[in-house]
Amino acid sequence: MIINETSIKVRYAETDQMGVVYHANYLIWMEIGRTNFIEDLGFKYADLEKDGILAPVLEINVSYKQACKYGETVTVKTWLDHYDGLRIRYGYEIYKESGELAFTGTSSHVCVKKESFRPVSIRKTHPEWHEAYINALKK
Repeated sequence: MIINETSIKVRYAETDQMGVVYHANYLIWMEIGRTNFIEDLGFKYADLEKDGILAPVLEINVSYKQACKYGETVTVKTWLDHYDGLRIRYGYEIYKESGELAFTGTSSHVCVKKESFRPVSIRKTHPEWHEAYINALKK
């Protein structure tokens, strides 16, 4: 399985008055990890969008384990958890600078045509992405 690791320095603006990361910012970090994972496979979301394909979120599942705090550098690990040619589920773990697991989650997506929001098969529209996703699950 291919796993992307992305380091993120916790910014002051991402925290509350106690210096603890606000819960919604973990979703942004998931997106950063997902984008970097896709780039590791040799692709860019922007190119998919230029082709008239979007990948909206269907579902988010998260579990907060430990608080991340201002000044820490966290590591976001991202991998492909499931892919069936239509639906895609990414897995995430976020680790504190100390190495402690702070967060686990998944996000599920489906690719759709921009103009109609009708689902499309990446296998048919972007076979090179499909092949890379299949291979990412095997490794």
